[in-house]
Amino acid sequence: MSSPAERYAAARRRAAQASLFPALDEFAFDLGFDLDDFQREACQALERGSGVLVCAPTGAGKTVVGEFAVHLALRGTPARPVSAGEPRRKCFYTTPIKALSNQKYHDLVDRYGADQVGLLTGDNAINGDAPVVVMTTEVLRNMLYAGSSTLEGLAYVVMDEVHYLADRFRGGVWEEVIIHLPASVTLVSLSATVSNAEEFADWLVTVRGETAVVVSEHRPVPLWQHMLVGRRMFDLFHDADAARKHDVHPELLRYTRDTLRRLELGEVRGTGADRRRGPRWRGPLRPDIVERLDREGLLPAILFIFSRAGCHAAVEQCLAAGLRLTSPEERAEIRRVVESRVTAIPSEDLSVLGYWEWLDGLERGLAAHHAGMLPAFKEVVEELFVRGLVKAVFATETLALGINMPARCVVLERLVKYNGEAHVDLTPGEYTQLTGRAGRRGIDVEGHAVVVWSPETDPRHVAGLASTRTYPLRSSFRPSYNMAVNLVGSVGAEPARALLESSFAQFQADRSVVGLARQVQRNTETMDAYGAEAVCHQGDFDEYFALRVAIGDRERSLARQGQTQRKAAAIASLERLRVGDVIRVPSGRRAGLAVVIDPATGGFGEPRPLVLTQDRWAGRITAADFTAPAEVLARIRVPKHFNHRSPAARRDLAAEVGGTGLDRHGGRRGGRSRQAAGEDHRLTQLRSELRSHPCHACPEREEHARWAERRRRLERDTEELRQRVSGRTGSLARTFDRIVALLTARGYLTTDGSVTDAGRMLSRIWTEADLLVAECLRRGVWDGLSPAELAAAVSVVVFEARRDVDERASVPRGAVVDAVDATLKLWSEIETDEASRGLSVTREPDLGFAWPIYRWARGEALAKVLASGHQLDGEMPAGDFVRWARQVVDLLGQLADSGGASSDLRATARQAIAAVNRGVLAYHAPA
Repeated sequence: MSSPAERYAAARRRAAQASLFPALDEFAFDLGFDLDDFQREACQALERGSGVLVCAPTGAGKTVVGEFAVHLALRGTPARPVSAGEPRRKCFYTTPIKALSNQKYHDLVDRYGADQVGLLTGDNAINGDAPVVVMTTEVLRNMLYAGSSTLEGLAYVVMDEVHYLADRFRGGVWEEVIIHLPASVTLVSLSATVSNAEEFADWLVTVRGETAVVVSEHRPVPLWQHMLVGRRMFDLFHDADAARKHDVHPELLRYTRDTLRRLELGEVRGTGADRRRGPRWRGPLRPDIVERLDREGLLPAILFIFSRAGCHAAVEQCLAAGLRLTSPEERAEIRRVVESRVTAIPSEDLSVLGYWEWLDGLERGLAAHHAGMLPAFKEVVEELFVRGLVKAVFATETLALGINMPARCVVLERLVKYNGEAHVDLTPGEYTQLTGRAGRRGIDVEGHAVVVWSPETDPRHVAGLASTRTYPLRSSFRPSYNMAVNLVGSVGAEPARALLESSFAQFQADRSVVGLARQVQRNTETMDAYGAEAVCHQGDFDEYFALRVAIGDRERSLARQGQTQRKAAAIASLERLRVGDVIRVPSGRRAGLAVVIDPATGGFGEPRPLVLTQDRWAGRITAADFTAPAEVLARIRVPKHFNHRSPAARRDLAAEVGGTGLDRHGGRRGGRSRQAAGEDHRLTQLRSELRSHPCHACPEREEHARWAERRRRLERDTEELRQRVSGRTGSLARTFDRIVALLTARGYLTTDGSVTDAGRMLSRIWTEADLLVAECLRRGVWDGLSPAELAAAVSVVVFEARRDVDERASVPRGAVVDAVDATLKLWSEIETDEASRGLSVTREPDLGFAWPIYRWARGEALAKVLASGHQLDGEMPAGDFVRWARQVVDLLGQLADSGGASSDLRATARQAIAAVNRGVLAYHAPA
């Protein structure tokens, strides 16, 4: 208890602050809770007229600062109150995703009323002229480039989750907005905790003026870290002091070491079903984990499983184990909520979507949550979890980036996730973001994070993840074609160049040059020392070593020439194949005899004939499968309408291949024929010079060569560093110059820096493949297509498969094939142009979504549509289908409004949108 004197002094301080910051005092009075120190500091900076950057952990209450900016826009400040005659001041509240925008819109409507608050996302446009508008960041970027009248009176912009500017796909949008906002706008940046907040703030000061930095590492709800080893739960740290020092709890270390030792001796079998990793270790079953959390009062919980299939399997396992976490009253409320939210989805589609199994899980308090789920289902899970009706959610990491869904406990099943290319360890930043969901402010006294132990999980590694605070914000900004024409059109070429040089990406690059230059200096000194060690008393060892290097380079060049010639011969031989040709695949998993069932010589790219092997495998082969030209050994008859998906048809044809009597492997050659070294005149000459050099007879020759090789490697590394130094100094401006040159050559800009009609069309295309879309419009590639054909044709420039597949997807026959081939040809031209100018190449069109969107636009059933996806692992998930279909609709909407498209194409695009927006696509989150 404080003394009366202390309470009096505190009251005096509060009164003084209220007189200095009356708007904050008025705002805080309506909140119903006391502001934390960091919230008060940030709000005071705002009321003083400064911009502000707030970095604080998940759940700390950063958004209060953003809401204060809304309050200032509506109420004004004592220095500048809003008078009746002047135009309304506005505040835009931007978020990275639509779900967050919807949630923040509802929060602000509850506080200020529907007439004062608007919403602008790709799906919804509500009261867009209101003084407070919630929107996605891309919407604000598009407004800035278009010079929208909605920007009049804009006083504050809140950028929630501003650390998204590190996102490699969308991060550049945040920097575009920060750079292009008028100087009169006060910027409020809200970020997760990052270790280079000061660096980011230094950049904000250079582009936005005065910016206060408020950093808080304090979690309002303490987080306790645990490890679950078999059936035993351990604290990761003994106390807070041990956590700061990364000292793992001694009992946990002892127990895991004993468990590992017993595993090696074969004494431990574990308690679950996962035997893939570790010697005979089986971790705890998922139902057992949920039951354990329930017993210990740690529900609701989010259990992160970095696999969509794993999330659904976990729910099924809990249902099979008879787990039930809800009361009869809760089950009735869950069913009421679900039924009210799925009324727009046709009943025949619900069974395809696994509705009844999903509802059964929900009624028992269990659910999965991942990007592959239908958005409507995902939103229901989020609502029920926030209300405490769903108790355990099995989720992928995408939930950590979504809306506010705090839990009492978070469980991490593994510390490795698939990033789209490979399985990689979680970073400290990712670990903090995932575990940051634990602990609900105002509900829980403390939050809990549990890592499930397995033999490859070292508790000390987990301690490092839990304690590390070094996750810096890295810019992902790079100029695009759309950005270039918009900048040149709005400010001119030279000012546009200067704007790009003011980006955070260039700011970081320029700072990093200092460290690189120091490393170059250190390397130069080391190379001098290596050179001294390589000095030979018999002659010039540098000259001798250069001969050795030249010989090695020549040998490698000859080997590459041989490979190139062999590949060219293999491609030519595959192009000559016909249906019924029996060939021998010389190596790899498909080695042996095979019959050609579709030569696939037409179209774009290298030949990829479809073959059936003697082992009944049907698939496409490439030149990479051949070390020598494919030789036709025999011919057999292939039925005219042969179906390679039919097991019986494959069996019969494979038997015919075997009946040819040909040897499966043939007379294997001992190895690849290599050009004899002596046959090359230059190589012979170099070796002769080497042998006659004085240093060749030196007894310490190889020792000198080792030092010379070290110096050569260091020279190569140092040259790379020098190139990085020169490349980073003004790197974005150089990239911009190359983009402008390409756009000028293609007619989007004039030589004097003006934007042409084609450039104005490009400036309104917002997609990753913006230039390719513009070229398709200019060349009329999509003219004359039906609505379904147009949807299929444009899908190839927006879709990107989650994983690479060897076999290229097919597309609907007829006009779609011609349109796709023309699109691929244009892409090839653009790629060649980009590569010749040293630009990042536009991503190759992906045909994998053409069939699903074509069938959907023709009105076919959802089951048939999902089954037609070009997936490695079965049907296309409904959530993926909806997400990509909406992107197709977005691009079709741009075509419908494009001045560069023909009137017929614009009309067809509108018809295609109407055809796609049905059933599960007609559903929008309620706003």
